[in-house]
Parts: sequence; C-alpha cells; structure tokens
Amino acid sequence: MPNDIVTVEPDSSLKTWGWISYILHLVVAVGAVLPGAQASIALLLIALVIDLVKRDDAAGSWQASHFSWRIRSVLWAGVAYILTAWLWLLLFLPGWLAWALISLWFLYRIVKGMVRMNAGRSMEPSNVV
Repeated sequence: MPNDIVTVEPDSSLKTWGWISYILHLVVAVGAVLPGAQASIALLLIALVIDLVKRDDAAGSWQASHFSWRIRSVLWAGVAYILTAWLWLLLFLPGWLAWALISLWFLYRIVKGMVRMNAGRSMEPSNVV
C-alpha cells in the first residue's frame, strides 16, 4: 500500500474563501465602474488580506492560481491608478477616461476569475494579463 496513489482534494473552505474574496472584489469593481456606486476601499483591503492569508493554504491546488490572480489584479490596478493619477491634473476628462478603462479591466479580470472558479478551472499562466 505505500505506493498507492491518493488523490487529495483541497479543503472545501478554500473555495468558500475564494468566493468571499471574489464577491468583495466584484462589489469594489462594480462600484468603480458605475458612477455614484462607490464601494469602500476597506472591502478591497479585506479581500486582499484574505487572499494573502489563504494563498499558502491553497498551494498545490487549482485554487492557488485564483488567489494569485486576485492579488495580481489588485496590485496591477493599484499601480495603474497611481501612474495615471497625474491625468486628473490636466482636466477631468483624461483622468476619468484612464480610470474608467482601468476599472473596466479590473472588472473583466474579476468576472473572468469567477467564471473559471465556478467551472473548477485554474487560471493558467498563459492567461495571466
């Protein structure tokens, strides 16, 4: 019996934590896209902390790619917002356009991740944007 292959399923609570994180990200992403529907940055930080804490628990499973996907999404969006902040100094329109595009990109990544997680699929490295 020492050579038997044993399939170990990842902890089901990881999927629950993943959904909680995705939903928090989704609320923030929708709030960033829709005028007047501002979501709190606190929700984004809570989701980011969940992802950072639970990422190691998901190591070696298909869910690990989702934790990394969400972390990278937040970090890249944050960098893009910071790099385009100076556009707001020019006029309202350039800053608004830049941030609207970043917000749509962030929303796309969150929805794409949710769809793949619902299907039980990982985020392949070739799909990382």
